[in-house]
Amino acid sequence: MSNVTIAILILWVFIFVYSILGSIDFGTGFWAMLFDSKKPPSNAAVIANRFLSPTWKVTNVFLVLLVVALVGFFPRSMYMLADVLVLPVGLVLLLLTIRSTFMVYAFAIRKFSRLLIIVSGLTGLLIPALLVSVLPVSLGGFVAVVNGVPRLEIAKLFTSPTEYAHLGFGLATELFLSAVFLADYSREAEDEHSYTIYRQLAVALGPATLGMAILTTVTMAPEASWIVEGFRREWLWFSLSVAAFTLGYSALFWKRRDGRVGSPRWTVTAVVLQYALASFAYGAAHMPYLIYPYLTVEQGFTNPTMFVSLLIGYAVSSVVLAPVFYWFWRLFLKDKRYLKPDGTS
Repeated sequence: MSNVTIAILILWVFIFVYSILGSIDFGTGFWAMLFDSKKPPSNAAVIANRFLSPTWKVTNVFLVLLVVALVGFFPRSMYMLADVLVLPVGLVLLLLTIRSTFMVYAFAIRKFSRLLIIVSGLTGLLIPALLVSVLPVSLGGFVAVVNGVPRLEIAKLFTSPTEYAHLGFGLATELFLSAVFLADYSREAEDEHSYTIYRQLAVALGPATLGMAILTTVTMAPEASWIVEGFRREWLWFSLSVAAFTLGYSALFWKRRDGRVGSPRWTVTAVVLQYALASFAYGAAHMPYLIYPYLTVEQGFTNPTMFVSLLIGYAVSSVVLAPVFYWFWRLFLKDKRYLKPDGTS
């Protein structure tokens, strides 16, 4: 396996992990805002906020790892990526700063708690949409090189159907993933009322997510017929992805021995596997381009010495962080003293 392939796989792992954690995190913020607005506030909002309180910091850790991996492994790509993506990435950083600031201070000042929920909910919709808007840019047709300087054709981008299909897919994905996860989280907390709410949301959003994925692929064709051909080559991975989705979605309807409906843990596992398979197939179809047709992974790759140093650094950091993340999972996602602080369901 070549150095470039190893670097791309590491980058893919960080992108995948952040996309899953970010979707759950941002989507949870929206559900917390939605259910907190009800009078009286639904316990589904309590469940969402209980999960959101400690986990948003972990999500940001993987964002930092992703950025460092991109800059470290592909430093020669930064010139073009910075020119082309400065607008969406700049807006994402601004929204993340606002969201993080409110997360840090609003819990200390109770009178701003409602404002925190609103900011978290609104940014939870906007940030993933802006992040997903980066994908069409990399497909070609929206970047022009004038006198050696790459420029993003913003007007063309925001009048293209594929941009809005990507936005719709990003929103559907975050809401579906967060609903599925919160259904499992509610079951873990033995809160059947909240579980029923989030299960119903997952049931409604599952087909919408699959439909948006198909629509996104169809709208790619005018500007990115090359990657559609790549999708055809990777048909097996996409077929396995659809099979995993079918399994996970059907688990929402399984009847348990105790009479309760749905096995959310199976759904979470299968849906995460689905996105892993689909994102791997998407990445394989996208190779070897970072931005088509101007920038390939080979052109942007670092020198061998830096590659080895980064590889050692990530290996050491993984050894250090793995037990920390396990402890975090046990403390905030499994411990009944946190899940049920009042001892009731």
